[in-house]
Amino acid sequence: MHVDSDIRQGGIRQLRKGRYSVSGQIYHVTAVTCGRQPIFEDLFSGRIVVKCLMHEAVHARAQTLCFVVMPDHLHWLLQLDGRRSLSAVMQNVKCQSARRIKLAGRTLPKVWQPGFYDRAIRRDEDLAAIARYIVANPQRAGISKSCREYSLWDAVWL
Repeated sequence: MHVDSDIRQGGIRQLRKGRYSVSGQIYHVTAVTCGRQPIFEDLFSGRIVVKCLMHEAVHARAQTLCFVVMPDHLHWLLQLDGRRSLSAVMQNVKCQSARRIKLAGRTLPKVWQPGFYDRAIRRDEDLAAIARYIVANPQRAGISKSCREYSLWDAVWL
């Protein structure tokens, strides 16, 4: 059990290795629920995550370009405004959403898996194509036939 704990901690450190935040940088972030539980199959819980993403924009910490909340994970294309690091923005979204989900009556020991995956988007990459890829996740997963049938997504281009 101690070894598993060390491996998990080492994995988290590996996720953080080389991570830095740049004001104005666009990132594609993926966060996963604890144990890949399908917490966000429940539309109410998924909407809580969406509200937390929007909260970051209202407080000028990150601009949401695109997102999709899948049953067991989140994809978020965002631009940092420089007031907070990427890690701080993600920590806030995950903590606030977990707290609100639990306050809403969901009895879960944990909502989110520790850490997150991120990829800085280069200036020459096609943001609209990345956004289409993100919002098409429910279709590729066989959850819906089209993005019109899925409620937990949005993109500034649409």
